[in-house]
This record gives sequence, structure tokens and C-alpha cells, in this order.
Amino acid sequence: MSNKIDSRRRRILGSAAVSIGAMSAGLSRWAQAQSAGVGASKSNVTSDTSFAAIRQIDAGVLNVGYAELGAINGPAVVLLHGWPYDIHSFAEVAPRLASAGYRVIVPYLRGYGSTRFQSPETPRNGQQSVLAVDVIALMDALNIRTAILAGFDWGARTACVVATLWPDRCKALVSVSGYLIGSQTGNKAPLPPKAELAWWYQFYFATERGAQGYSENRRDFAKLIWQSASPKWSFDDTTFERSASALQNPDHAAIVIDNYRWRLGLSKGEPQFDALEKHLVEAPVISVPTITLEGDANGAPHPEPAAYSKKFVGTYRHRDVTGGIGHNLPQEAPVAFADAVIEVASY
Repeated sequence: MSNKIDSRRRRILGSAAVSIGAMSAGLSRWAQAQSAGVGASKSNVTSDTSFAAIRQIDAGVLNVGYAELGAINGPAVVLLHGWPYDIHSFAEVAPRLASAGYRVIVPYLRGYGSTRFQSPETPRNGQQSVLAVDVIALMDALNIRTAILAGFDWGARTACVVATLWPDRCKALVSVSGYLIGSQTGNKAPLPPKAELAWWYQFYFATERGAQGYSENRRDFAKLIWQSASPKWSFDDTTFERSASALQNPDHAAIVIDNYRWRLGLSKGEPQFDALEKHLVEAPVISVPTITLEGDANGAPHPEPAAYSKKFVGTYRHRDVTGGIGHNLPQEAPVAFADAVIEVASY
């Protein structure tokens, strides 16, 4: 790792420590299918709708692959995908926001797409705080002081963590399924049997058989999750394969396994992030303006809005998105997602 990168990493971690203690260019080209319905609430994304180019930038311990659309001097929006998805969850959201004047950044998370670790010595860590540190490092590398953060699944959790730890960097928040910050302590308590069943893959990943099985069958595994998490979403094979290719990242399986093992306390994480996790274990409130979204056909484990509404103490709105919308809400209902980002920016 170069001195420059190591210095930047120290600045990121130093900023985190200060936050805890205080708590205390132009328009990128876009290839868009002519059949994509701008006014549709449900996605008409087709196999030829894709980002025209992927950029790369050194940010913290990563070299991050990302798409960028819109005017470079526009208000920044960072769109964060989940598992087992990729940046194409925002294939229709991003150009809508760019056309509304925003600078839109859509990064591959660690372990996805063209994002790579800069050193083979860096732990392939998937704990919740480190993904948020990645976002701050990316914003610093792109000279973005504040941004609207919006995401689902892992991306929503990461956005919530950033909004909690660095509220001065998060202008506003859009989070699918609401408040998703967790902790190893909180995950010690058993859930009702039906809820535990919904998390079957987490227990599978806790075994060495599961780690091997996921690594060898990640494409088929991802399709199963897509189908069960969004049972009413009729995606075509080309749309799926376009995103599934991002899972062939050489670090993907290790990051996914570590992420779910960390939740159960089977992976310790890295000591330099202990201070961040110590704050998150308290389930702190989020003060930035927020809109939460939930699809009416979300087949993945998710909390009810009433369970988390009091966690948002700033300007807050919740929106239920109807029409058979599942877990991958920004790709299934891009208009509703983009509208939420534009609305929360006005709060």
C-alpha cells in the first residue's frame, strides 16, 4: 500500500474517531433502452439498459468501480446496492436523477464488479461499519463533502450507518426497509421460528459447507434470492446475467460470508472499527431528513415500518410502494425511488 493511500486511510479513520468522540466531467454518456417507460412506477428495464462506462478511483483500501451521471457541480447523490445485486439496480433511477440536475454516483461495493482491494494483505472484511467507511473514503476521493445517500439491503444499512456516524456528510437519506443498523449483541437473541426460517442462508453461510457452496454456486444462489425476495418481479435472463456478472469479483464470496458471519458473532471484524461498532450497538437515532420505502411484495426478511419510525428524529416520511414491488425496489419501481430522492432533498 502506498504512503498516499495509507495516509488517506488514516485520515478516514481519524475522522471516524473524532465523530465518535464528539458525538459526542459534465454529463456521462448513458445507453438507455427506447422502451423504458419514464412514467411507469414499475420497471420496464430491458436487457440493453446499462451504464455506458465504469470509472475507477483509489479510495481508502479500495480501487472503486463506479458509474457517474449528471453535472459535476450538481448536488451529489450516492446510490448503494445490496446483495446479491449490483449497480444495475439503479439502471433507471440514475438517469432520472441526472436529468433532474443531480451528480449521481453509483459504486460497486467491496467484493462486487470492478471494485478491488489495493493490497492482498487487507482483510476481506464485511462488517457493517467498514462498508460505511468505504463510502466516506469514496466521497473524499471524489471531493464530495455532502451527499444524499440512498439504497436498499446492504446499501440501505450502509447509508443508515453513514447518516449515524457522519451526519455532516449525509445531507439526506432514502432507505428501503427503514432502519437496518444491527449489532452482534442484538443478533444474539433468537427470533420466532418463522423469522429464523427466512434467514436460512445466514445459517448456511455460518458453515464451511455453506462458504464452499456459495463460492461455487453464486450465480444460481443469486437467482434463487432474486426470485424469493421479489416473487412478483418478472426479470429476464439478460437482466439477471448482467448483474450476476458482478458477483464474479475474486473477493465476493469472502466478503459475503464474512458479512453474515459477523452478524452472528462468528467473525470478529477489524479492531480499528471497534469504536464505530460500539456506537452502533446502541442503535442510535438518525437525525438527517429521511424517507423510508417498502414494497408491498418484499419477500426478504424486513422490519415493519412501525418498528423503526421512532429511530428517525429529523424530518421523516414513510412510503409504501404498491404494485407487486419486492426487495429490489429501485429496479422494480424506479420512479418511486427517484421521486423519494428528489423529495427528501427538499426537506
